[in-house]
Amino acid sequence: MDEVKKLISDIKNGNVKPIYFLMGEESYYIDKISEYIEKTVLTEEERGFNQMVLYGKDVTIDDIVSNAKRYPMMAEKQVVVVKEAQHLSRTIDNLTSYANNPQLTTVLVICYKYGKLDKRKKLYKAVQKTGVLFESKSLYENKVADWIMKVLKGSGYTITPVAAQLLVEYLGTSLSKINNELEKLKIVITKDTQITPATIEEHIGISKDFNNFELKKAIGERNTLKAARIINYFAQNPKDNPFVVTVTVLHTYFTQILQYHGLKDHSKSNVAKVLGVNPYFVNEYQTAARNFPMKKVSGIISALRDLDLKGKGVGAYNMSQADLLKELLVKVF
Repeated sequence: MDEVKKLISDIKNGNVKPIYFLMGEESYYIDKISEYIEKTVLTEEERGFNQMVLYGKDVTIDDIVSNAKRYPMMAEKQVVVVKEAQHLSRTIDNLTSYANNPQLTTVLVICYKYGKLDKRKKLYKAVQKTGVLFESKSLYENKVADWIMKVLKGSGYTITPVAAQLLVEYLGTSLSKINNELEKLKIVITKDTQITPATIEEHIGISKDFNNFELKKAIGERNTLKAARIINYFAQNPKDNPFVVTVTVLHTYFTQILQYHGLKDHSKSNVAKVLGVNPYFVNEYQTAARNFPMKKVSGIISALRDLDLKGKGVGAYNMSQADLLKELLVKVF
Protein backbone atom coordinates (compact mmCIF):
# COMPACT_ATOMS: atom_id res chain seq x y z
CA MET A 1 0.00 0.00 0.00
CA ASP A 2 2.83 2.43 0.85
CA GLU A 3 4.55 1.72 -2.46
CA VAL A 4 1.32 2.39 -4.33
CA LYS A 5 0.76 5.66 -2.45
CA LYS A 6 4.28 6.85 -3.28
CA LEU A 7 3.89 5.92 -6.95
CA ILE A 8 0.58 7.78 -7.19
CA SER A 9 2.02 10.76 -5.29
CA ASP A 10 4.97 11.01 -7.70
CA ILE A 11 2.64 11.03 -10.71
CA LYS A 12 0.39 13.61 -9.04
CA ASN A 13 3.43 15.85 -8.44
CA GLY A 14 4.47 15.65 -12.09
CA ASN A 15 7.27 13.11 -11.65
CA VAL A 16 6.08 10.89 -14.49
CA LYS A 17 8.35 8.17 -15.86
CA PRO A 18 8.48 7.05 -19.51
CA ILE A 19 7.76 3.38 -18.63
CA TYR A 20 5.59 1.75 -15.99
CA PHE A 21 5.88 -2.03 -15.93
CA LEU A 22 3.08 -3.22 -13.64
CA MET A 23 3.29 -6.93 -12.88
CA GLY A 24 2.27 -9.52 -10.30
CA GLU A 25 -0.31 -12.03 -9.12
CA GLU A 26 -2.76 -9.48 -7.68
CA SER A 27 -4.45 -7.60 -10.53
CA TYR A 28 -6.20 -5.01 -8.31
CA TYR A 29 -3.31 -2.56 -7.95
CA ILE A 30 -2.20 -3.05 -11.55
CA ASP A 31 -5.65 -1.91 -12.69
CA LYS A 32 -5.82 0.96 -10.19
CA ILE A 33 -2.41 2.41 -11.13
CA SER A 34 -3.12 2.03 -14.85
CA GLU A 35 -6.52 3.73 -14.47
CA TYR A 36 -4.96 6.59 -12.49
CA ILE A 37 -2.37 7.22 -15.23
CA GLU A 38 -5.08 7.10 -17.91
CA LYS A 39 -7.20 9.64 -16.04
CA THR A 40 -4.57 12.12 -14.85
CA VAL A 41 -1.48 12.37 -17.07
CA LEU A 42 -3.38 13.97 -19.95
CA THR A 43 -6.26 16.42 -19.92
CA GLU A 44 -9.60 15.33 -21.34
CA GLU A 45 -8.95 17.35 -24.50
CA GLU A 46 -5.50 15.79 -25.01
CA ARG A 47 -6.64 12.18 -24.66
CA GLY A 48 -8.48 12.05 -27.97
CA PHE A 49 -5.25 12.22 -30.03
CA ASN A 50 -2.65 11.19 -27.48
CA GLN A 51 -3.95 8.24 -25.49
CA MET A 52 -4.08 4.71 -26.83
CA VAL A 53 -5.04 1.38 -25.27
CA LEU A 54 -3.63 -1.81 -26.78
CA TYR A 55 -4.24 -5.44 -25.82
CA GLY A 56 -1.46 -7.99 -25.55
CA LYS A 57 -3.33 -10.72 -27.43
CA ASP A 58 -3.90 -8.40 -30.43
CA VAL A 59 -0.48 -6.76 -30.88
CA THR A 60 3.23 -7.53 -31.17
CA ILE A 61 6.16 -5.91 -29.40
CA ASP A 62 6.95 -4.13 -32.67
CA ASP A 63 3.42 -2.65 -32.69
CA ILE A 64 3.90 -1.39 -29.13
CA VAL A 65 7.30 0.16 -29.89
CA SER A 66 5.97 1.78 -33.07
CA ASN A 67 3.13 3.44 -31.16
CA ALA A 68 5.41 4.43 -28.29
CA LYS A 69 7.83 6.18 -30.65
CA ARG A 70 5.15 8.46 -32.07
CA TYR A 71 5.27 12.11 -31.06
CA PRO A 72 2.28 13.63 -29.24
CA MET A 73 -0.10 15.97 -31.08
CA MET A 74 -0.62 19.37 -29.47
CA ALA A 75 0.42 18.03 -26.08
CA GLU A 76 3.61 17.49 -24.11
CA LYS A 77 3.07 13.75 -23.74
CA GLN A 78 1.17 10.77 -25.07
CA VAL A 79 0.05 7.72 -23.08
CA VAL A 80 0.19 4.17 -24.45
CA VAL A 81 -1.37 1.49 -22.24
CA VAL A 82 -0.85 -2.21 -23.00
CA LYS A 83 -3.41 -4.30 -21.14
CA GLU A 84 -3.20 -8.09 -20.71
CA ALA A 85 0.49 -7.90 -21.65
CA GLN A 86 1.05 -11.37 -20.17
CA HIS A 87 -0.09 -12.71 -23.56
CA LEU A 88 3.25 -11.42 -24.86
CA SER A 89 5.32 -13.41 -22.34
CA ARG A 90 7.26 -15.27 -25.06
CA THR A 91 8.42 -12.09 -26.77
CA ILE A 92 8.36 -9.54 -23.96
CA ASP A 93 12.19 -9.46 -23.80
CA ASN A 94 12.13 -7.83 -27.25
CA LEU A 95 11.04 -4.65 -25.47
CA THR A 96 14.53 -4.32 -23.95
CA SER A 97 15.95 -2.14 -26.69
CA TYR A 98 13.13 0.40 -26.32
CA ALA A 99 13.34 0.27 -22.51
CA ASN A 100 17.02 1.18 -22.69
CA ASN A 101 16.22 4.30 -24.72
CA PRO A 102 12.53 5.19 -24.26
CA GLN A 103 10.71 8.06 -25.94
CA LEU A 104 10.63 10.72 -23.21
CA THR A 105 7.40 12.25 -24.51
CA THR A 106 5.61 8.88 -24.15
CA VAL A 107 4.28 7.26 -21.00
CA LEU A 108 4.22 3.54 -21.76
CA VAL A 109 2.20 1.45 -19.29
CA ILE A 110 2.60 -2.34 -19.44
CA CYS A 111 -0.03 -4.31 -17.48
CA TYR A 112 1.54 -7.74 -17.03
CA LYS A 113 -0.84 -9.70 -14.79
CA TYR A 114 -0.45 -13.03 -12.98
CA GLY A 115 3.29 -13.18 -13.56
CA LYS A 116 6.48 -11.17 -13.30
CA LEU A 117 9.74 -10.46 -15.08
CA ASP A 118 12.83 -12.49 -14.32
CA LYS A 119 15.21 -10.24 -12.38
CA ARG A 120 18.14 -11.73 -14.30
CA LYS A 121 16.78 -10.59 -17.66
CA LYS A 122 18.02 -7.44 -19.42
CA LEU A 123 14.48 -6.07 -19.69
CA TYR A 124 14.07 -6.07 -15.90
CA LYS A 125 17.29 -4.10 -15.46
CA ALA A 126 16.46 -1.71 -18.31
CA VAL A 127 13.01 -0.81 -16.95
CA GLN A 128 14.42 -0.49 -13.45
CA LYS A 129 16.91 2.05 -14.77
CA THR A 130 14.66 4.20 -16.97
CA GLY A 131 11.16 3.64 -15.57
CA VAL A 132 9.15 2.06 -12.78
CA LEU A 133 8.89 -1.65 -11.97
CA PHE A 134 5.95 -2.40 -9.72
CA GLU A 135 5.11 -5.87 -8.43
CA SER A 136 1.57 -6.31 -7.13
CA LYS A 137 1.81 -9.17 -4.65
CA SER A 138 -1.11 -11.18 -3.29
CA LEU A 139 -2.03 -10.37 0.30
CA TYR A 140 -1.83 -13.11 2.90
CA GLU A 141 -5.31 -14.22 3.91
CA ASN A 142 -4.90 -12.87 7.45
CA LYS A 143 -4.25 -9.37 6.03
CA VAL A 144 -7.26 -9.14 3.69
CA ALA A 145 -9.92 -8.32 6.31
CA ASP A 146 -7.84 -5.36 7.51
CA TRP A 147 -7.44 -4.27 3.87
CA ILE A 148 -11.22 -4.32 3.44
CA MET A 149 -11.70 -2.16 6.53
CA LYS A 150 -9.05 0.35 5.39
CA VAL A 151 -10.39 0.61 1.84
CA LEU A 152 -13.94 1.22 3.06
CA LYS A 153 -12.76 3.73 5.66
CA GLY A 154 -10.92 5.62 2.92
CA SER A 155 -14.19 6.13 1.06
CA GLY A 156 -16.22 6.99 4.17
CA TYR A 157 -17.78 3.60 4.95
CA THR A 158 -17.38 1.30 7.96
CA ILE A 159 -17.65 -2.47 8.34
CA THR A 160 -17.60 -4.72 11.39
CA PRO A 161 -14.59 -7.08 11.78
CA VAL A 162 -16.95 -10.07 11.59
CA ALA A 163 -18.46 -8.85 8.31
CA ALA A 164 -15.01 -8.20 6.83
CA GLN A 165 -13.87 -11.70 7.78
CA LEU A 166 -17.07 -13.15 6.36
CA LEU A 167 -16.26 -11.60 2.98
CA VAL A 168 -12.76 -13.12 3.06
CA GLU A 169 -14.11 -16.56 3.97
CA TYR A 170 -16.58 -16.46 1.08
CA LEU A 171 -14.71 -14.54 -1.64
CA GLY A 172 -11.11 -15.56 -0.98
CA THR A 173 -8.11 -13.24 -1.24
CA SER A 174 -8.60 -11.73 -4.71
CA LEU A 175 -8.73 -7.97 -4.03
CA SER A 176 -10.35 -7.30 -7.41
CA LYS A 177 -13.17 -9.73 -6.67
CA ILE A 178 -13.68 -8.32 -3.19
CA ASN A 179 -13.58 -4.73 -4.46
CA ASN A 180 -16.31 -5.53 -7.02
CA GLU A 181 -18.60 -6.68 -4.20
CA LEU A 182 -17.74 -3.63 -2.09
CA GLU A 183 -18.63 -1.34 -5.00
CA LYS A 184 -22.02 -3.06 -5.25
CA LEU A 185 -22.58 -2.49 -1.53
CA LYS A 186 -21.73 1.20 -1.86
CA ILE A 187 -24.55 1.58 -4.38
CA VAL A 188 -27.24 0.27 -2.03
CA ILE A 189 -26.13 1.56 1.39
CA THR A 190 -25.36 4.99 2.78
CA LYS A 191 -22.13 6.02 4.48
CA ASP A 192 -23.82 6.29 7.86
CA THR A 193 -24.88 2.62 7.68
CA GLN A 194 -22.28 0.23 9.05
CA ILE A 195 -21.81 -2.92 6.98
CA THR A 196 -22.69 -5.97 9.09
CA PRO A 197 -23.10 -9.70 8.36
CA ALA A 198 -26.82 -9.02 7.89
CA THR A 199 -26.01 -6.36 5.26
CA ILE A 200 -23.81 -8.85 3.39
CA GLU A 201 -26.46 -11.57 3.53
CA GLU A 202 -29.11 -9.21 2.18
CA HIS A 203 -27.11 -7.64 -0.66
CA ILE A 204 -24.41 -10.18 -1.60
CA GLY A 205 -26.16 -13.42 -0.72
CA ILE A 206 -23.63 -14.82 1.75
CA SER A 207 -25.44 -16.49 4.64
CA LYS A 208 -24.54 -14.78 7.92
CA ASP A 209 -25.41 -17.93 9.89
CA PHE A 210 -24.24 -20.81 7.70
CA ASN A 211 -20.63 -20.27 6.62
CA ASN A 212 -17.14 -21.48 7.50
CA PHE A 213 -16.55 -18.50 9.77
CA GLU A 214 -19.56 -19.38 11.93
CA LEU A 215 -18.58 -23.07 11.82
CA LYS A 216 -15.15 -22.24 13.28
CA LYS A 217 -16.76 -20.19 16.02
CA ALA A 218 -19.28 -22.94 16.88
CA ILE A 219 -16.54 -25.57 17.04
CA GLY A 220 -14.31 -23.33 19.16
CA GLU A 221 -17.16 -22.91 21.64
CA ARG A 222 -17.91 -26.67 21.48
CA ASN A 223 -21.44 -25.77 20.42
CA THR A 224 -22.20 -29.12 18.80
CA LEU A 225 -25.81 -28.27 17.96
CA LYS A 226 -24.89 -25.11 16.02
CA ALA A 227 -21.98 -26.85 14.30
CA ALA A 228 -24.25 -29.73 13.26
CA ARG A 229 -26.80 -27.30 11.78
CA ILE A 230 -24.09 -25.60 9.72
CA ILE A 231 -22.69 -28.96 8.56
CA ASN A 232 -26.18 -30.08 7.50
CA TYR A 233 -26.63 -26.84 5.57
CA PHE A 234 -23.29 -27.41 3.81
CA ALA A 235 -24.35 -30.97 2.93
CA GLN A 236 -27.56 -29.66 1.36
CA ASN A 237 -25.73 -26.88 -0.55
CA PRO A 238 -22.47 -28.54 -1.67
CA LYS A 239 -21.81 -26.25 -4.65
CA ASP A 240 -21.82 -23.13 -2.48
CA ASN A 241 -19.87 -24.80 0.32
CA PRO A 242 -17.15 -27.09 -1.14
CA PHE A 243 -15.75 -29.64 1.31
CA VAL A 244 -12.16 -28.84 0.30
CA VAL A 245 -12.65 -25.22 1.43
CA THR A 246 -14.18 -26.22 4.77
CA VAL A 247 -11.46 -28.73 5.62
CA THR A 248 -8.75 -26.22 4.61
CA VAL A 249 -10.28 -23.48 6.76
CA LEU A 250 -10.51 -25.78 9.78
CA HIS A 251 -6.96 -27.07 9.28
CA THR A 252 -5.70 -23.47 9.39
CA TYR A 253 -7.89 -22.76 12.41
CA PHE A 254 -6.62 -25.68 14.48
CA THR A 255 -3.04 -24.94 13.44
CA GLN A 256 -3.53 -21.47 14.92
CA ILE A 257 -4.94 -22.98 18.12
CA LEU A 258 -1.85 -25.19 18.32
CA GLN A 259 0.30 -22.08 17.91
CA TYR A 260 -1.67 -20.43 20.72
CA HIS A 261 -0.91 -23.34 23.06
CA GLY A 262 2.79 -22.89 22.33
CA LEU A 263 2.86 -19.19 23.24
CA LYS A 264 4.33 -17.94 26.49
CA ASP A 265 2.83 -14.48 26.08
CA HIS A 266 -0.97 -14.76 25.79
CA SER A 267 -1.64 -11.02 25.72
CA LYS A 268 -4.18 -9.95 23.12
CA SER A 269 -1.65 -7.96 21.08
CA ASN A 270 0.89 -10.79 20.96
CA VAL A 271 -1.70 -13.45 20.11
CA ALA A 272 -3.08 -11.29 17.29
CA LYS A 273 0.41 -10.70 15.92
CA VAL A 274 1.57 -14.34 16.05
CA LEU A 275 -1.67 -15.87 14.76
CA GLY A 276 -2.13 -13.16 12.15
CA VAL A 277 -5.68 -12.28 13.22
CA ASN A 278 -7.56 -9.12 14.11
CA PRO A 279 -7.36 -8.46 17.89
CA TYR A 280 -11.17 -8.51 17.85
CA PHE A 281 -11.09 -12.31 17.40
CA VAL A 282 -8.47 -13.18 20.03
CA ASN A 283 -11.12 -14.02 22.64
CA GLU A 284 -12.49 -16.70 20.34
CA TYR A 285 -9.07 -18.35 20.11
CA GLN A 286 -8.68 -18.19 23.88
CA THR A 287 -12.03 -19.96 24.27
CA ALA A 288 -11.11 -22.59 21.69
CA ALA A 289 -7.76 -23.25 23.38
CA ARG A 290 -9.57 -23.89 26.68
CA ASN A 291 -11.97 -26.30 24.98
CA PHE A 292 -9.33 -28.13 22.96
CA PRO A 293 -6.10 -29.12 24.78
CA MET A 294 -2.88 -29.32 22.78
CA LYS A 295 -2.94 -33.12 22.46
CA LYS A 296 -6.54 -33.06 21.18
CA VAL A 297 -5.67 -30.31 18.68
CA SER A 298 -2.77 -32.36 17.28
CA GLY A 299 -5.10 -35.32 16.77
CA ILE A 300 -7.69 -33.13 15.00
CA ILE A 301 -5.08 -31.69 12.62
CA SER A 302 -4.00 -35.23 11.70
CA ALA A 303 -7.64 -36.27 11.17
CA LEU A 304 -8.31 -33.23 8.96
CA ARG A 305 -5.37 -34.18 6.74
CA ASP A 306 -6.84 -37.66 6.32
CA LEU A 307 -10.26 -36.20 5.53
CA ASP A 308 -8.71 -33.88 2.95
CA LEU A 309 -7.26 -36.93 1.17
CA LYS A 310 -10.61 -38.73 1.36
CA GLY A 311 -12.30 -35.69 -0.12
CA LYS A 312 -9.91 -36.00 -3.07
CA GLY A 313 -10.73 -39.69 -3.51
CA VAL A 314 -7.70 -41.17 -1.74
CA GLY A 315 -8.71 -44.15 0.41
CA ALA A 316 -12.43 -43.40 0.13
CA TYR A 317 -13.76 -43.85 -3.40
CA ASN A 318 -16.72 -41.63 -4.25
CA MET A 319 -17.51 -40.70 -0.64
CA SER A 320 -20.33 -38.13 -0.57
CA GLN A 321 -19.79 -34.63 0.80
CA ALA A 322 -22.51 -35.24 3.39
CA ASP A 323 -20.65 -38.29 4.73
CA LEU A 324 -17.33 -36.44 4.73
CA LEU A 325 -18.84 -33.56 6.70
CA LYS A 326 -20.42 -35.91 9.26
CA GLU A 327 -17.11 -37.70 9.73
CA LEU A 328 -15.40 -34.32 10.12
CA LEU A 329 -17.76 -33.35 12.94
CA VAL A 330 -17.22 -36.69 14.69
CA LYS A 331 -13.42 -36.35 14.46
CA VAL A 332 -13.48 -32.83 15.85
CA PHE A 333 -15.81 -33.51 18.77
